[in-house]
Amino acid sequence: MLTLTTHTLEKMEMLLKTAGYKVRYEKGNFKTGACLLLNSKMIVVNRFSNLESKILALAELMRELEIDPNLLDDKQLTFLQQLKQTKLQL
Repeated sequence: MLTLTTHTLEKMEMLLKTAGYKVRYEKGNFKTGACLLLNSKMIVVNRFSNLESKILALAELMRELEIDPNLLDDKQLTFLQQLKQTKLQL
């Protein structure tokens, strides 16, 4: 199960950074907590969302992204696999 803590959010941000994505926290009028800009490697997270919404929005995006496992270290790869399995438990 995914814990909804600041540490989890930081792990997600670091994993995305390692995979070549940039995560920015901005105000926006998008309905979800985060969005991927036009298939670029820029993810914008609604900065006014609470911690739970930020984590869940990033988790949903990360499940759909094609992240090259060769770029990640063992801990990050394990975390990504755990994240993708979490969808099955919801």
